[in-house]
Amino acid sequence: MSAPLMREIKRRIEAAGPIGVADYMQLALAHPEHGYYATRDPFGAKGDFVTAPEISQMFGEVIGLWAAHMWGALGRPSPFALVELGPGRGTLMADMLRAGRLAPGFTEAARVHLVETSPALRRRQRAALREAAVPVSWFETLAAVPAGPTILVANEFFDALPVRQYVRTGEGWRERTIGINASGKLAWRTAESRAETHGKVGVILAEQRRARPGMVAEISPQRADMARQIGSRLALSGAALIVDYGYSARPLGDTFQAVKRHSYADPLSDPGNADLTAHVDFSALCAAARRAGARAFGPITQGQFLTALGIRRRAEKLKEINAERAAEIDAAVARLTGADAMGSLFKVVAFTGPDGPVPPPFAD
Repeated sequence: MSAPLMREIKRRIEAAGPIGVADYMQLALAHPEHGYYATRDPFGAKGDFVTAPEISQMFGEVIGLWAAHMWGALGRPSPFALVELGPGRGTLMADMLRAGRLAPGFTEAARVHLVETSPALRRRQRAALREAAVPVSWFETLAAVPAGPTILVANEFFDALPVRQYVRTGEGWRERTIGINASGKLAWRTAESRAETHGKVGVILAEQRRARPGMVAEISPQRADMARQIGSRLALSGAALIVDYGYSARPLGDTFQAVKRHSYADPLSDPGNADLTAHVDFSALCAAARRAGARAFGPITQGQFLTALGIRRRAEKLKEINAERAAEIDAAVARLTGADAMGSLFKVVAFTGPDGPVPPPFAD
């Protein structure tokens, strides 16, 4: 157990009362000393979860070809910022750059900017991109990345941004919070006062007319703010691709979860030692990007995206090169695109500037 972080969370609750889910997520994931991402490499078989780039190189190669196509459609700007939010081990960017070499001039024009706060993961990214032969820079925030033509990618980034939860009661909506029970453990609570009845939160809650007592609504101002930042950045020239698990339109329901050693865990039992996420509301991301002046496309499923852009053709090529890995390659395609695996749960949206080109495989 991350005892120092648990003690700090309890001290905050004892001093000021129960805290919201968003504050709890922020502390558990991003505390500079004891937070989950500050203290470990969580990826792979020895970690807590596996992301698409770790499953197969084909995922990053398809996205790299997408980025190279968009660079050409944007007029081949040179230089341009190739940005990744939450770049994990650097696997996705390394695969993208390898595939991008097929487009003459793409990697020569690229300036890679990685938005990463974890020192442990920055070390892994440096190792993965040591042979990339492109300039690579690291930033704490997207706002710090230099302005200019931009192609941005975010894979499983938004799900880890904090959400606020609200519970429908007989007296109206109240924020769901975390307090301390009689046994001294963290426990769920419901705020005594009613939730905001004005502003954006109030508008969203008012839209949930079918909510019955006990139902939960999730709202993420931080996700919306990040989508607005991306949309604003693309106003000059650029495109963005966002891949994550979630839903096309905001439903009611509690999707807050913890994952530890590839299994679900109690999100309140071990802060700092388990990954905390919630499903992404893609309709909210698109709406926020549009408010910032961008065009938004999708969502479509990850399976649709990868299939339309040729992952199966790439798989056949890889099997020709390395026949003994044929079963492994087929299994990776099935996992990435299958409706009973990641292909349906994960969604993809794209943003461009107000006059930008339509990104494949989205329709105008």
